[in-house]
Amino acid sequence: MAIDFVTDTVSLEINGRVATVEMNRPESLNALNVEMLKGLLAVMKDVSQINEVDIVILKGKGRAFSSGGDIKTMLLEANESDFSTVMDCINELVVTIYSLPKLTISTVAGAAAGLGFSLALATDYILADKNSKLAMNFIGIGLIPDGGSHFFLQQRIGEDRAKHLIWEGKVLTADDALQMGLIHEVAQGDLSEAVHAKLNKWLNSPTEAMIKTKKILADKNRSVLLKVLELEKLGQHKMRQTEDHKEGIQAFIEKRKPVFEGK
Repeated sequence: MAIDFVTDTVSLEINGRVATVEMNRPESLNALNVEMLKGLLAVMKDVSQINEVDIVILKGKGRAFSSGGDIKTMLLEANESDFSTVMDCINELVVTIYSLPKLTISTVAGAAAGLGFSLALATDYILADKNSKLAMNFIGIGLIPDGGSHFFLQQRIGEDRAKHLIWEGKVLTADDALQMGLIHEVAQGDLSEAVHAKLNKWLNSPTEAMIKTKKILADKNRSVLLKVLELEKLGQHKMRQTEDHKEGIQAFIEKRKPVFEGK
């Protein structure tokens, strides 16, 4: 029996042992505003308490997984208390997803960029449509990655490659991301069919043992992730004060290439 729960920004469907969490701002390519971040956190916490659920799917409604942080949020006057609240919500959400006592799958269609890509990296398995685009593109607006991406990228591709990926900020095809080891699978046909096949495999596996392995590794690494998230919060605050960030935002609004000066 399916159970449905829908807010303005996040929907949840539970069908047997599988929960599907869908980001629901298709008109903005599921850009992550404060309301959506809080909604995702609340839903993930609720799902973590449902013993019958073994697998959680994270997806985006419409044409994109998530285009990243909402630019309107970035344009708010630099009120430190507001910034801290948003960053603390992001950090708690990332730790919750990473530590969730379930197997987690991100199904990426369209764009997974910036913070949207960070959330996908926090899950156990990323399955992407062959036409999807993935980008760690914070550098384009003079910022550093947040959402734990420094931690997740170093884990997946090593420090040197992570550093250069962040600095370049280029858009990757699904095949590029797979070859680099950033994602786990590219759907060769229909994405929903690939998701069904993965679910079928995991649902017929000893999921309790799989989740226990996940928990052991998450417990071991949590202190490092928490440290990285705090460093990202401090670093992002400093970057928001730079002239390069202000230029990056202005260029984004004006749909032009930014002119950075290193200050």
